[in-house]
Amino acid sequence: MGKVIAIDGPSGAGKSTVSRLLAERLGFHFLDTGALYRAVAIHLTREGVKPDSSDEEITSALKGIVVTFKDGRVFLKRLSEPRALNPRPVYEEDVSGAIRTPEAGHYASVFSARKVVRDFLLQIQRNAALHGDIVAEGRDMTTVVFPDAWKKFYLEASERERAKRRYLQLKEKGIDITMDEVLRDVTERDRRDRGRSIAPLMKAEDAIIINTTDKGVQQVLEEIMEVIRSDP
Repeated sequence: MGKVIAIDGPSGAGKSTVSRLLAERLGFHFLDTGALYRAVAIHLTREGVKPDSSDEEITSALKGIVVTFKDGRVFLKRLSEPRALNPRPVYEEDVSGAIRTPEAGHYASVFSARKVVRDFLLQIQRNAALHGDIVAEGRDMTTVVFPDAWKKFYLEASERERAKRRYLQLKEKGIDITMDEVLRDVTERDRRDRGRSIAPLMKAEDAIIINTTDKGVQQVLEEIMEVIRSDP
């Protein structure tokens, strides 16, 4: 198993951007767990699965589904006869754009509270470290997925700052949304992520906290690199 740098924190704290740059700097692979949950959420909603659907319905909808990363893009596959030695994809779709919408983020947060979904993705995430060093970011990387990670960090920022960052990202993509709507979404997502009974968002006792509110990406990246250099 390779080295794992696990980074947790709430939505908008800068985890994805910092983690991607950190992986590039170190020559590690980047595991975007948020993309995994968003891709699964897109599939479930397309299959007509509701937030209150039974575990059996969700399990059935997830059969044969695989999420893969290639050249920075995210692909959703459905396999024929998933238990076969060489299953063939029935279809493969690039969902890189679709997973970044507010709706995908909302349902990713909703479905991530379901144990059956977390169990489905748990081994997929852990397998990412079997053949190389990785930087993994998410909500429970340091506490559940990689509790024995080589390095652990927890990024945080004020609620309004996180909403502002998310708002600017969405406007840049041409999505028509107001700052108030984004702030409500961030507040609600925090409530779900911290309050769920399965793998809630929380700081691991041995994780290093970095507040990113008034810091640029490069400053946060250098703070993390300083920790890594000081304790190789």
